[in-house]
Amino acid sequence: MSRYYSYINSAKEIIAAYSGLEPFASHLKKQFAANKKFGSKDRKQITQLCYCYFRLGRSLQDISLENKLLAGLFLSSRSSSDLLLHLKPEWNDVIEMRLEKKLELLNSTVNASSIFPFTNELSDGIDAAGFAFSHLQQPDLFLRIRPGRKDTVLHQLKAADVSFQVPGDNTVALLNATKIEEVIMLNKDAVVQDYSSQRVGEFLEDLKSKIENQKWNVWDCCAASGGKSIMAKDILVDINLTVSDVRESILINLKKRFQEAGIKDYKSFIRDLSLHSPLTTNHSPFDLIIADVPCSGSGTWGRTPEQLSFFPSSSIETYSALQKKIVSNTVAQLKSNGYYLYITCSVFKKENEDNVAWMQEELRLQLLKQEVIKGYAVKADTMFAALLKKG
Repeated sequence: MSRYYSYINSAKEIIAAYSGLEPFASHLKKQFAANKKFGSKDRKQITQLCYCYFRLGRSLQDISLENKLLAGLFLSSRSSSDLLLHLKPEWNDVIEMRLEKKLELLNSTVNASSIFPFTNELSDGIDAAGFAFSHLQQPDLFLRIRPGRKDTVLHQLKAADVSFQVPGDNTVALLNATKIEEVIMLNKDAVVQDYSSQRVGEFLEDLKSKIENQKWNVWDCCAASGGKSIMAKDILVDINLTVSDVRESILINLKKRFQEAGIKDYKSFIRDLSLHSPLTTNHSPFDLIIADVPCSGSGTWGRTPEQLSFFPSSSIETYSALQKKIVSNTVAQLKSNGYYLYITCSVFKKENEDNVAWMQEELRLQLLKQEVIKGYAVKADTMFAALLKKG
């Protein structure tokens, strides 16, 4: 019994020491490095407790930290927990109960706005309660199978006895803790890419169906680790690819990933696109610009639930303004009749529909399609994408 109270006390200490100034995963890593007494099983239990606590957002502030940890574990778990078995056996007995019944049992004030306190900022069409309560579960790990590799990937998963589902033609859903790099050849056979991010590919499929036999000049202007670029290559096939990012380190990771994916012919450069700095003629004009812009990340907080408590609402306006600068400074590199694919992993209207309305009014872009991609119902991230055309 003392071991389980030790987990509770350790989680309390780690949470109390957290300021929100860095990702909680980084803070947790430092805490464990400073306390070598924790074995792998101990770290797993403490980590789960901490994340379950953060999944409650600003709920249950009137109870003790210990009770909130246990309540978070109860509401977030779908199967028996050793810790609850010993400390709250009456909860563990009903662990598979539907969430609504669990909330009734707790007789608590856990609701959408206490978990996700920005419901008035949501994009149109998002179910505030459904989205908020989705944070009580960790999203799945998703793979996008690359062209011609489906049989290979599925065979390898089955051979390794990995539990998986196939929610789409080339999409695989796995438990988040799956060590997939030990099973398949990542980037060559399949790419780790969230389900909603994969669905952004539908915008590229639409383009491909409208314009055939074209060699696309494509700029992935906020490329990060290159997932959208690899997807563009897989869908559009014949492209001249240019990638850029503000961070040199991320482009080093992209280079390694591209090597694994077999992408050799591309250009890359480092640029802060929030600053007006015209590109050279070697890089422009483009038929398609993919702008997966820096954002609040609010559609991904199921993976980083500490943001439910620490994200400042003032940052929504800050990100919206940054996005407008990036769009303004990149759209000039688009050909007449070229296409602009604007993407966020945000659920906030100011970063999504409001910015698209601004692009139409201020930049005279024509909106062809926009969509909030609701991943919260399928244990995936929620994203936004809009395809616009330059006249």
